[in-house]
Amino acid sequence: MNSVYGMTTAYADAAPARSHRGKLAQLGIDTQYVLLGFPLGLITLIIGLTGFALGLGLAVIWVGLPLMVGTLLFARGMAITERARISPVLGQRVPHPPYRKVHGEGAVRRTLAPLLDAQSWLDLLHATLRFIPNVIGFSFVVVWWSGAIAGLLYPFYDWALPHSPDNYGLHQVLGFQDTASVRIFFNLSIGIFFGGTLYWVVRAVALAEAYFAKGLLNGAHDLRMQVAAAEEARDVAQRQKAAAVSAEAVALRRLERDIHDGPQQRLVRLAMDLGRAEQQFTDDPERARAIVAEALTQTRETLDELRALSRGIAPPILVDRGLQAALTALAGRCTVPVDLDAPPMERLDPAVESTAYFVVAEALTNVAKHSHANEVQVSVQRIATGLIVTVSDDGVGGASLAKGHGLAGLDDRVQAAGGVLAVDSPVDGGTRLTAALPLPL
Repeated sequence: MNSVYGMTTAYADAAPARSHRGKLAQLGIDTQYVLLGFPLGLITLIIGLTGFALGLGLAVIWVGLPLMVGTLLFARGMAITERARISPVLGQRVPHPPYRKVHGEGAVRRTLAPLLDAQSWLDLLHATLRFIPNVIGFSFVVVWWSGAIAGLLYPFYDWALPHSPDNYGLHQVLGFQDTASVRIFFNLSIGIFFGGTLYWVVRAVALAEAYFAKGLLNGAHDLRMQVAAAEEARDVAQRQKAAAVSAEAVALRRLERDIHDGPQQRLVRLAMDLGRAEQQFTDDPERARAIVAEALTQTRETLDELRALSRGIAPPILVDRGLQAALTALAGRCTVPVDLDAPPMERLDPAVESTAYFVVAEALTNVAKHSHANEVQVSVQRIATGLIVTVSDDGVGGASLAKGHGLAGLDDRVQAAGGVLAVDSPVDGGTRLTAALPLPL
């Protein structure tokens, strides 16, 4: 306990020191970024404007085209340098957008390719406009550093300054007396103000310059990436919607087939039996009673079958008591012994619970019909991002998610819920089905 307390105390004492060191390091990064940006901005402004003007003016005699290309390549180099410089200021890597490349279309066309590249022109625009924020930022940084250094160190050099009665300092203009203590206190106060606000002012100026550069150099690329991400999200949503429609269609076809093969046939026979019973009530009452009794038995069997089919639509136990109880009921009805590992958990999103239930239900049905397995293991695990459902058996294997197989509809249902279904089923090696279902945020 003492060692843990000592480590905790040491960590608490060290945290502010690390925070101060981080601010000092960031202050150094921001300062050098702004100060170095001034000469770089001046160079890029001169070369960018001069090269563009000469290239545009001499383009009529074709001499200006290679000059314009050289100017664009220079602007591209400065843009690459600027992206590297703003990365530590923003605390994130700023990627380089793709530039237009021409392959196999002649040396002249490859040489003039930068003239057709929109990003190269954005780099040139940055080269000519960046000097505006550079001048503003440079002025603020120089003033704040000068005010902080001169004010905080004033007590050490006041004695070396000439204090002629003809010279009026700022403190005298404001109505203060011209004494050493007043001068020191006044200038020290100014130094404390500039020093206390130095980090925030330099940080704000550096961020303004960095975001200005990033907006010109990467704004179009970032917009294209956002559009691509939106289109990808739309495609995923469309695939999920298509999977949901497919899963619903498969479920409806299965339900229709089951009703046609089971309850519908029973109801047809029931109608025929009741018709025969009605005709025999007069001639053979005993026979009619036997037919009615048999019809009642068929009615109960038909109701039981309809209840079983209704579990594939909306199992009441899942809605009322949750996933664990519903899976326990499924395991109890399975003709193959089931080892269920489904710990109690809080109620999840209804769509997730329903999908997990149908994954297990369909898997157990396939095991009972096709696998010839002796045992099934069902596991449901809750993780930070979702639900992992695993069903494995020791049967003959050979299951597949390919279209036309029994699990294709189940795969569509899982995809519709935003999940992933995987099947490992070597021949004579059993089958392991795993579904990963995400939970909504």
